[in-house]
Amino acid sequence: MATRHQRAAAAPQPANRGAAVAAGKQKAAATAAAGRPGARNRQALGDIGNVLNAHVVDGKIQLPEGINRPITRSFGAQLLKKAQENAVAANKIVVQNPARKEPAPKPAKKVVPRPENAAKASTGAGVNENKKPSESEGAGSSSGGSALKYSRKKVVNTLTSVLTARSKHACGITEKPKEVVEDIDKLDGDNQLAVVEYIEDIYNFYRTAQLERRPTDYMSSQVEVNPKMRAILADWIIDVHYKFELMPETLYLTMYVIDRYLSLQPVLRRELQLVGVAAMLIASKYEEMWAPEVQDLIHVCDNAYSRQQILAMEKNILNRLQWNITVPTPYVFLLRFIKAAGGDKELENMVFFFSEMALKEYGMASLCPSLVAASAVYAAQCTLKRSPLWTSTLKHHTGFTESQLRECAKVLVNAHAAAPESKLKTAYRKYASEQLGRVSLRPPAVCLA
Repeated sequence: MATRHQRAAAAPQPANRGAAVAAGKQKAAATAAAGRPGARNRQALGDIGNVLNAHVVDGKIQLPEGINRPITRSFGAQLLKKAQENAVAANKIVVQNPARKEPAPKPAKKVVPRPENAAKASTGAGVNENKKPSESEGAGSSSGGSALKYSRKKVVNTLTSVLTARSKHACGITEKPKEVVEDIDKLDGDNQLAVVEYIEDIYNFYRTAQLERRPTDYMSSQVEVNPKMRAILADWIIDVHYKFELMPETLYLTMYVIDRYLSLQPVLRRELQLVGVAAMLIASKYEEMWAPEVQDLIHVCDNAYSRQQILAMEKNILNRLQWNITVPTPYVFLLRFIKAAGGDKELENMVFFFSEMALKEYGMASLCPSLVAASAVYAAQCTLKRSPLWTSTLKHHTGFTESQLRECAKVLVNAHAAAPESKLKTAYRKYASEQLGRVSLRPPAVCLA
C-alpha cells in the first residue's frame, strides 16, 4: 500500500509551479471582481493621488472637463494662485489652505528662581539681620511661587544704611573720581633729545642714585665752621656763578661737592673759601664747555689764594670723594617737576628762585634732591596762588604728597619773607631783575608763612 508521500511523488508536477500559482491568483481575483458590481482594475496613479476626478473608460484615464493634463503639485499651485487673484479682484476672502493649520506658539516658560536664590533676594531686599534662623530657612525652602514673589520685592533702605550714608556725607567721605595723570611727554614724541622712550627709566635711576653718597650732618664734626659760614659761602658762590654766566648744573654740583667734602674732612675757617673755589673749578670742568681759568678764580677771591693752593685743594677734594661726582642734583629733578606742573616762564623763575634759596639752608643739604626740588615747586605754586596747588600729575612724577612737602616748603617761604632784610640777598637781587620776571618781589605765600 503506497503512503501519502509516495502518492505525492508519483503525481505529475506542472512545468512552472510559480506561473501556475500566479495564474491561480489572477483567476481568483477576476472571479471576486465579477462577483462585485462596479468593480474595476486598480490603477497605480489613482492610488497616489496626483490624478483628480479621473475616470477610466476602455482602459484609458479621462480627465475632468477643461483639464487636459494631470494635476500635479506645481500645476495645482498655479490653479490656486489664479483662484486667489480672481477672489481678490472680486473682493472676496479666500482661505489659502484651510486644511493646513499653523501650529499655535508655545507659551514661554516662566523662570522660577531656585530656593537659594530666593533667599538671597530676600536678604538683599532689606530683611532684618536679627531675623531668626527658622524664618530664613523657611524663605529658602519655599515653593517656586514664593521665591518669585521674593525676587520681585523692592529694595528697602534700612535705617542703618540711611544713617551710614548721611554720616559719610557729613564727614566728607564721598566717592571721588579717579585721578587722571596727564602725559607730559606727548608733545615731545618727535624730539629725539627728549628720549621719551627712556625718560621714566632715567628718573627711576635718579631716585635710586640720589640715596647714595649723600652729605651728612657734618657740623658736629667741624670745629671752626658753622651753618652761618656755610650760608655766607653759598651766597658768594651764587654771585660768582651769576657773574661768570655758568650753566645752572654747575651751581648745584658745586654745592654738592662742598657739602660732600665737608662731610668727610674737617676744614679750617680760613680754608673754607678755598674749598668753594676748588669745588667750582671741578664742577665747571665737569659741566661747562669752557670752564673758568684758575687766574679768574684767583681774581674773584681777591688774591686770597695762589694757583698752587687752588690746584692742590682740587686734587685733595677729588681724592677724598674718590672721583665720584656723577650724582643727581636738585636741578635734574627741577626740570622734570616744572614740566609736570605745566608751568610758564613765571612759575619756572619762581621755582629756581626757591631752589637757590634752598642752597643757603644748611638743613636742606642732607635732604634728597628730589624732595628739595618738589618743595620748591610747591612753594612756587603757593606764592603764585595757582589752583590746584598739587595735582595728581605732580604727585605721580614727584612721588610726594602735599602733606610731605609742607614743612620743607614752609622753610623756603620763610626765607623768602626774610630776604629783603637779610644781608645775604644775592639770590633775592638776582631774581628781582626784569630779565627773570621780578618774581622775588612778589609777596610771600600766606598759606605757608
